[in-house]
Amino acid sequence: MTIRIDRRQFLVGSTTLMAAGAMGISPVLSQEARLRLLFWGGQARADRTYGVTDLYDKANPGQVVEGEFLGWGDYWPKLATQTAGGNAPDIIQMDYRYIVEYADRGAIAPLDDYVGDVLKLDDFDQDQLDGGKVNGKLYGISLGANSVAMMVNKAAFERAGVELPGKMTTYDDLKAMAEKFNAKGEMKLIGDGSGSEPMLENWLRQKGKALYTAEGKLAFDEADATEWFAMWADLRDAGVCVSAEDQALDTGPLETTMVTLGKAAMIPSNSNQLVAFQAINQDEITITNFPRIATDAPGGHYRKPSMFFSVAGKSNDKESSAKFISFFVNDKDAATVLGVERGIPCSASVRDALAPTLDDQSKIALNFVSNLGDLLAALPPSPPAAAGEIDSSLLRTISQEVGFGARSPEDAGPALVSGAAEILARAAS
Repeated sequence: MTIRIDRRQFLVGSTTLMAAGAMGISPVLSQEARLRLLFWGGQARADRTYGVTDLYDKANPGQVVEGEFLGWGDYWPKLATQTAGGNAPDIIQMDYRYIVEYADRGAIAPLDDYVGDVLKLDDFDQDQLDGGKVNGKLYGISLGANSVAMMVNKAAFERAGVELPGKMTTYDDLKAMAEKFNAKGEMKLIGDGSGSEPMLENWLRQKGKALYTAEGKLAFDEADATEWFAMWADLRDAGVCVSAEDQALDTGPLETTMVTLGKAAMIPSNSNQLVAFQAINQDEITITNFPRIATDAPGGHYRKPSMFFSVAGKSNDKESSAKFISFFVNDKDAATVLGVERGIPCSASVRDALAPTLDDQSKIALNFVSNLGDLLAALPPSPPAAAGEIDSSLLRTISQEVGFGARSPEDAGPALVSGAAEILARAAS
């Protein structure tokens, strides 16, 4: 006699397992090869992910994938702790900004030896394959292509009598749009994007610059950073964006964003998050591009790997982990479960099979990424090690200090550049 322990019953504790042993029962848990999967996201992503792990378990008797998810803010500290303690999960959801750091430390393993064998990538988009490479080796398998996007409360725009922003909307246009929102008094036009690394990067790319060079150095200067903070200070003073007090309520989860809290009609986000935002918002949500700095500005968007699956450097079963990743990105039934919540599938055949099955919101996300037009430019190099610290600690802290009046933009610009340079130098030493 055996007992099948479902993932949602797994954490019943050692007492239950001991009791089973005392009864002469041999749990399947001791017989099955188990892979641990850790990912960030909300309940909607978890439900989709567990739907696919269930499919995989059924298709591969004797193998069980046990998943665990956390919010973005809690995910990275836990992964860092587990990695440092030699207890990292076998399969790790990885982000573009951290992949170099984890690869250089040996915390994730190169997957090249499995390609063409248990890991099938025959019709994968080349830009998505390239995005998962570090120093020429493949460390991450893209789970979907996406782009930065403004998450837009379509119903709020309709109530305010304001035309939805689009491909030609500029930062200067925001003030005129905000006047009607302020007159309505329901919410501000936009969240405070001064602490958003993706929004800063997009703005810099439109100016012909970037966040980082291919060598991992800063690619912008103090004047750029000062102009950035000054622009947002002006938008804040004009009532275009939310107050610093309101923005501070955004602690990372989608539930605390300015759109979900009803504080702003649009915020910077990513195209693949449209499905998740709609799931927790009663108003209809749509997406559009980031504002332009001018109507003739070059494109600042790019098709970014939304996230990767990587295999832990110390995993005891790298081959099985690679096999699961291959199933996750190639199986047609898995694609139907996943939709485009993690981005547009990178396999052309999977994409073609999925498209007819999508709901309206998912089709919006797919069409957005597929039709960026002149907004689309080349994928930048992978961020250097410690880029995540510059984003999550330095940029966000300085933006809050400016918002609360503790720093001027003229002070904040040099502080961002010098602080970022110091973090990069420390990481490289």
